[in-house]
Amino acid sequence: MPHPLATKPQIAAALAALPGWQSHDGELRASYRFRNFEAAVAFTLAIAEAAAAADHHPEWTVRYRVVDVATTTHDSGGITALDLDLARRIHTLAVQASGEEVAD
Repeated sequence: MPHPLATKPQIAAALAALPGWQSHDGELRASYRFRNFEAAVAFTLAIAEAAAAADHHPEWTVRYRVVDVATTTHDSGGITALDLDLARRIHTLAVQASGEEVAD
């Protein structure tokens, strides 16, 4: 069963507390730069653990030291509380791993 879509005010409130995150075309996106490729890949492994625990799986791309992350709830057709929660967790993991937000 699909999850209810988050409202624009809910998304705006979450983004206000998530530096570097943006809402675009029904998904939340952010990019983080790490000290080296190994740190970037280690960050993706931490995301994988958090995503498995939440049973909600984002997409990501590693570009040497930069990890681009996007999350949406496909069966709901946009951003839900699952995405807002996962974005918060990913941001916390990035901060813990000394990742820096990359401006779009």
